[in-house]
Amino acid sequence: MEHMGRTFRQLLTTEPYLFTGGVYDPLGAQLAERAGMRSVYLSGYSMAMAQGWPDMGFLTQTEVTRIASMVASAVSIPIIADADDGYGNALSTIRTVQEYVKTGVAGIHIEDQRFPKRCGHIAGKTVVSLEEALGKYRAAVDTRDRLDPDFVIIARTDAQGAVGGSLEEAIRRARAYADAGVDLVWCELSNAAREPAIAFARALRETHPHLPLAFNYSSSFRWHADPNPFTFKELGELGYRFIFITLFAAHAATYAVWNAMEELVRDEEQAQWRLEKTKVGHPTESHHVMARVAHFQDLEKEYIPGTEERIKSSHGFDGS
Repeated sequence: MEHMGRTFRQLLTTEPYLFTGGVYDPLGAQLAERAGMRSVYLSGYSMAMAQGWPDMGFLTQTEVTRIASMVASAVSIPIIADADDGYGNALSTIRTVQEYVKTGVAGIHIEDQRFPKRCGHIAGKTVVSLEEALGKYRAAVDTRDRLDPDFVIIARTDAQGAVGGSLEEAIRRARAYADAGVDLVWCELSNAAREPAIAFARALRETHPHLPLAFNYSSSFRWHADPNPFTFKELGELGYRFIFITLFAAHAATYAVWNAMEELVRDEEQAQWRLEKTKVGHPTESHHVMARVAHFQDLEKEYIPGTEERIKSSHGFDGS
């Protein structure tokens, strides 16, 4: 199989921009791949919310790497995963990179927030000193270089919207993180305003003209209400080569499940009838197809004696 970090790097060089939606589990990643996505983003906020928590530092490194491993095993496209703040200091970050390399994801992003971190769009966030952050990124890069040179390290700075922060500080940090050897930099912006995103991109292009930038097309920003929202093409032209909507799958799923459950409460069995009719002919109509049952039945036939006769002599989905 093609190395996922190498695949991701190739996509960054061959595509004018690479975009995707955030997922939080293997099924969501498989749906993204089947729909035509070239890569997926494994969202920390989405993983936390799927476990019943807000994105405020509650999930541990071992929990998120376990999820990442299952997601990476479920698809054949590169995954960029959320590694929060490295889950501690620079030494903790070394172990975080080690554990994520084992999962099979293409790479991770690490932010410069102070522990316990929180979503970049929840008030109250603070950042560590530049010196402490540089220690983490140097540790991450050195560990990457030792274990897997193709593994992608993205540095995210939250300095723009943090306590006492500014865009100028975010630019200063992003330049320093790039000099430390990370592969992409990401400035977590506070809103959908064009000016900060353009100013950040131009500033980085002046000093690091070949450095790809990452952009969080955040669901917090209510793009539909913006009179002049960024398009992915515009962002790509500014140098934002990896663009992702962090909570895309989570928003789609919660909306659909809420509506369906509300209908079930109100209409009882008719809600199920309506759902079945709605899905007729849709790629997701059969849960057996979504779960790839036919593929594993074929494996049963290849490796387990008597499988074909057993399937023929019983009732149920047989892959046909």
